[in-house]
Amino acid sequence: MFHVGGARTALWNWLFARQQGGAFVLRIEDTDETRNEEQWVDGIRDALRWLELDWDEEFRQSEQAPAHAAAAARLFEEGRAYYCDCTSEAVQARKPPGAPPGYDNFCRDRGLGPGPGRALRFRIPPGTTTIDDVVRGQVEFDNDRLGGDFVIVKSNGGAIFYLANTVDDLDERVSHVLRAEEHLPNTPKNQLLWQALAPDGPPPPVWAHLPVLVNEARKKLSKRRDKVALESFRDEGYLPQAMRNYLCLLGWSPGGDREFMTLDEMVDSFRLEDVGSSPAFFDVKKLDAFNEHYLRAMGPEEFTAAARPFLDRGPWRPEDFDLATFEALAPEVQTRVTTLSKVPELVDFLFLPHAPVDAQSWDATMTGPARDILGDAREQFARVDWRPDAIGDAARAIADRHGMKLAKAQAPVRVAVMGRTKGLPLFESLAVLGRPRTLERIDDALARLA
Repeated sequence: MFHVGGARTALWNWLFARQQGGAFVLRIEDTDETRNEEQWVDGIRDALRWLELDWDEEFRQSEQAPAHAAAAARLFEEGRAYYCDCTSEAVQARKPPGAPPGYDNFCRDRGLGPGPGRALRFRIPPGTTTIDDVVRGQVEFDNDRLGGDFVIVKSNGGAIFYLANTVDDLDERVSHVLRAEEHLPNTPKNQLLWQALAPDGPPPPVWAHLPVLVNEARKKLSKRRDKVALESFRDEGYLPQAMRNYLCLLGWSPGGDREFMTLDEMVDSFRLEDVGSSPAFFDVKKLDAFNEHYLRAMGPEEFTAAARPFLDRGPWRPEDFDLATFEALAPEVQTRVTTLSKVPELVDFLFLPHAPVDAQSWDATMTGPARDILGDAREQFARVDWRPDAIGDAARAIADRHGMKLAKAQAPVRVAVMGRTKGLPLFESLAVLGRPRTLERIDDALARLA
């Protein structure tokens, strides 16, 4: 699934590319056959489209295999890489207790050529590698502490991430790489390969390693522990503009008290050099507030159109749904939902043949004078003008007769007709539901109480 951290990374790449007049490149890194399924590729594209992040170029890394092989052959011929037949068990067996992790460069001078079971390793030069990172500043790595000469081609002939990405970055003229901070330790390997493959070519990309997203406990977001799939938020009814706006502010701020921004405003305001290095808290409650803001800002037709996919899923029969009936209460719905997935449960009483059943609401309200209140309501509602104000006046008269506050007196009516103690305004809802169905449900509740 598409991680919200990956979505933020994609968004910032897109904003930077649009701001600089460059190209936003979508590269599907599909060389690992064990983890590559087309459904995940489609999921990436769908997620980017949902966020309205269009891309200018698309590449499949697997289609670059000949270029990866040619680069590996060249590095071997130039003496910058060598073949190795060591197994991980053999490497571990050679190490004395307390030795640092990584490869011990055992095969560096054995002169092995290609063959079955042999991987190709890059020969790390002595010295240090300095990464100029827009977010992290200058980060210096001691080459002797990079874990030894690293594999660039597996024993089955497949290119490793470091080689494949470096070759692709060169071929695709990548000038800037904005990616998660977890890749920072890999960057000296990418940069060393770049310098080996293009000693007289363009400089390495401008690097920017972005702050990690953390949960409420300030632990890195984990797909095993936290809700992180962008598709999950989409399916729950979060709006793309809300998600996009919220993600943009996780580690960057436009300054001042400004929070809500259009996509064009983000393009104008975003500054890569202002991205912070500290972890950013992915606060779902804050995201909810953003979503509520954008839901409230919608026009009636726009809101109805956004809610329609969720309404089409029921829980009523499709033929029982009436768009005009929903539109009559849509303004009330719009001010009461945090996500679009909550819309059906607010209006299900309109389209189900009987009132929804919520046992907790029934048990909490159908006690004491509830039966008498329903009886009075049945009598009053049978003859009152069927308008919200007249229905409300009748309900207030019933409350006065029983010496109760209106909210407490109307609760049995609400549960009998709408199924729950909470929901849309009662009198407006009854007016839309209609007198016959309202009386029928009150009769059903009286029969159940009897």
